[in-house]
Amino acid sequence: MTDSQPLSETPAGPVQDDLFGPVTVLLDSEEGRVEVLGDAIPPVTVDRAPEAPADAHVPVGTRNGDHLTMTVDGEPVALAPRKGRLSRRSYAVDVTRDGVVHRLVPDSVSGSRLLKDGRHLGDFSSDGDGRVLATWREGAEVSPADASVGYALAAAFGTGGQPMWMMAIEAASEALPW
Repeated sequence: MTDSQPLSETPAGPVQDDLFGPVTVLLDSEEGRVEVLGDAIPPVTVDRAPEAPADAHVPVGTRNGDHLTMTVDGEPVALAPRKGRLSRRSYAVDVTRDGVVHRLVPDSVSGSRLLKDGRHLGDFSSDGDGRVLATWREGAEVSPADASVGYALAAAFGTGGQPMWMMAIEAASEALPW
């Protein structure tokens, strides 16, 4: 890697998904783009509008759904990230495709669960660097599109979240004069 090539544009190499084989996730935080590719899954893209201000705390650069577009297998889907405030649930991201709702929601400090119409399909972890790991629940019926959506959301928005009590303590300590 050279100094002129940002890390965010360099894939870490495909991860080996237990159900779908090699999956490649490309994250370009500067441009606000995520691409998910694999031989056994449909391609997915998440794009930030060029005029949207970039937030360094979000891998794709924004949680404002008005400034984001997403496609699955070339078809646009409805993407609705929540604003992300105090509770873990406030960091949920919903995708609606053909009447099916996928939700990625933090459930631990480092991980998030992928739900499909309320059913838990699997768990994802990503530190916001484009590297995404997925663990599918035993017995879950996971389609190739489910996997693509999960990888894309985890890469675009990161996973995990602090518990509310920890965030409250941090906010209180920042307010104290030192």
